[in-house]
Amino acid sequence: MSDFGEKFGCKPCPANAHNTFISGDLRLSVLTPNLIRCEYSPGGTFRDLPTQTVACRDLGETDATFAADKTGALVTTGAAEFIFSPEGRPQSVIFPDGREVKDFRSGNLKGTYRTLDMADGDRIVGSGKIRLGDGVVSKNGVALLDDSASLSLFENGEAGREAGGKDYSDIYVFAYGRDYRAAVSDFYRLTGCPPLLPKFVFGNWWSRYRAYTQNEYLELMAKFREKNIPLTVATIDMDWHWVDVAKRFGREASVPKRDLRPIDKFKANFTGSGWTGYSWNTELFPDYRAFLKELRDSGLHITMNVHPSDGVRCFEDQYADFARFMGIDPDTKEPVGFDITDPKFIEGYFRYLHHPYEADGVDFWWIDWQQGTRSKIPGLDPLWALNHYHSLDMLSRGKRPLILSRFAGAGSHRYPLGFSGDTIANWRSLKYQPYFTATAANVGYTRWSHDIGGHQLGVHDDELYIRWCQLGVFSPVMRLHSTSNEFMGKEPWNYGGEAERIVSDFMRLRHRLIPYIYTADRQTSLGGRALCEPMYYSCPDAEEAYTCPNEYFFGPELIAAPITGKIGKSGMACSRVFLPEGRWTDFFTGMIYGGGRVVDMYRGTESFPLLARAGAIIPLSDDMTPACDYSESLTLRIYRGEGEYVLYNDDGESVDYKSGAYYENKFTVSEKDGGAEFIIHPATGDISLARSRTYTLEFADIVSADARVNINGKFAKFDKTENGFVRIVIGNVRPDETVRVVLKNAVFSVNPTVREQLAKLFTRASGSNLKKMLLYTRALDGKLPLRAVPDADIRGAVREITAVCTK
Repeated sequence: MSDFGEKFGCKPCPANAHNTFISGDLRLSVLTPNLIRCEYSPGGTFRDLPTQTVACRDLGETDATFAADKTGALVTTGAAEFIFSPEGRPQSVIFPDGREVKDFRSGNLKGTYRTLDMADGDRIVGSGKIRLGDGVVSKNGVALLDDSASLSLFENGEAGREAGGKDYSDIYVFAYGRDYRAAVSDFYRLTGCPPLLPKFVFGNWWSRYRAYTQNEYLELMAKFREKNIPLTVATIDMDWHWVDVAKRFGREASVPKRDLRPIDKFKANFTGSGWTGYSWNTELFPDYRAFLKELRDSGLHITMNVHPSDGVRCFEDQYADFARFMGIDPDTKEPVGFDITDPKFIEGYFRYLHHPYEADGVDFWWIDWQQGTRSKIPGLDPLWALNHYHSLDMLSRGKRPLILSRFAGAGSHRYPLGFSGDTIANWRSLKYQPYFTATAANVGYTRWSHDIGGHQLGVHDDELYIRWCQLGVFSPVMRLHSTSNEFMGKEPWNYGGEAERIVSDFMRLRHRLIPYIYTADRQTSLGGRALCEPMYYSCPDAEEAYTCPNEYFFGPELIAAPITGKIGKSGMACSRVFLPEGRWTDFFTGMIYGGGRVVDMYRGTESFPLLARAGAIIPLSDDMTPACDYSESLTLRIYRGEGEYVLYNDDGESVDYKSGAYYENKFTVSEKDGGAEFIIHPATGDISLARSRTYTLEFADIVSADARVNINGKFAKFDKTENGFVRIVIGNVRPDETVRVVLKNAVFSVNPTVREQLAKLFTRASGSNLKKMLLYTRALDGKLPLRAVPDADIRGAVREITAVCTK
């Protein structure tokens, strides 16, 4: 096999032979009792190679029966009966309870979309409403994944057609009922699990489309440090390379010598083709190696933007070497055209354009492909190919696959991260993003990165900025970004004092949450749940779970319901929250809510509804450096109830974890003797990597208690209350030790009184002081019917207070 094939090639992945049935031109493969592959190929030529979507079809041996005649085929498993037409089309699925599903479109809970470029809310300017693709989960219990148009991936590393013709079809039937997690988990088994991301991905990113000088960028990073706002990723947009190509190198050098559509030729001449470039702009960056080194020395990781469509032209630093490699005489100045279908071009693309800069300090690439879906191989989208080859190139060199790019169809979760594109900065776009992010889990695409704050247009609005940053902190990736407009920079200090304070605090919280988010990403990489998951995954039979689209689980312990609307007369804004059964405590306010209902929750700009389940244990880093090393010091936010949490840790970057170089810490909490018991269990895994750790335990909803700490049979007594909760610091806990903390005579947190909360509400509400006093007095006397409150916003806030506060 060639080096190219060794690096990018794929082996055949047929289904288990025990589960495979052939009848004429029809092949049916039972992958699991709930997942059937139906392949129809006139002439009986079927395909077994992986495709752009599917990576493995042998998911184990499954008992099933098969029958076929001229009317079609029937497959029966322990989960359902699957009926197919003679032409291989799924016709119906019958579940054991007798329910039959024939309409496979109705009820689909949708997936995601290629890009939000020019998105104005749920619409693309000039294109209309965003139409999300289908997911693999459906309210009616059955979803289809059509892989007919997908190319096969050959052992030599190339993509193309293995079988087919225009009548060829290859369809997967997911019949999981409302067990949505099981459907997505098996989708991962079929298509490949998402790779574990480096730890630094989950901190705060700085990004902006702006022609920074070397010193300007370094001074900006220093200012973030001075203000104690932690960053982990420095993004350098396209102005790192020459962009005034026509002016600097001449029109002949700027326009690629290739056949272009008229519109592309116009764009090339209009822009001077400055979007593509690989040579550092030495006027802005006189010593780029020193620049990259200083960023790396400060702990930051680096990504740089590339628009590769125009290939390598004669003015590029790499041109002569790349041209000779491709068999082009450099003296002709003939460009090396971009051709992602050519193995030799791909080899040179990495050897000459990317690997040298990675050796200089670039960690990964932002692939900004926007030039359509066509290539020399019919059906091969250059975006998909770039994502595929970049990710496999990193993996082949012992790195965790990591790019920033757009979604290129089902299976794209193997090529993280998603760059959602250039949204318009307004409330409509903000409102759409929580739903868009969580819904993508339905097709396994769980790591969208948005331009937090909005990319372009819009207005300068402190409140909008705060709310968007709050969403960003509780998103898969927190990446501040904006266009080159002088007045759109997302630095917190570009906004008012309150906005700067709130956003800075939230960015610090994001950094502290890295242990929690990284552990959640580990579960995703094992084929488990997404960090951001729709509410109906946990409560599939609760209709309310489908009616709060901007609410989602943020990891297993928290529900996030970001506020995406403006503050009203109450001085607060509202988020509609569905609460599953149980007790839920607001992470920020400490308010306690009973579950099994929908609540309109009102919050000022300082917070939004973030609810911790009973028994939640949330790890928070004490290390505010870019390394976010939580191996020696860790805070645990603990909520009373019955709960267990397993914290994951490894070196954060290498692939050594695949060979067992990681360890885990299990923590449990339970209610006991009118108080609580919390246990730190001995570490498991490769504990040679673990170190003694200082734990700060914050019992968030216990006001005071008598505390007793038992460390391997040795007792110590603590009794400290701080900020309204019990806080205990235990130092130098060895990885092999057991720590048991018992709280007795506990005083549990309770909600404030109606009087207290009404006073706060009417203090911050706008309007006549006399009218507010009358409403407040009547409310305290219990003589205020809600219909008497003229403003709906204040009325809703009063309703929340009277429903949850103590009398």
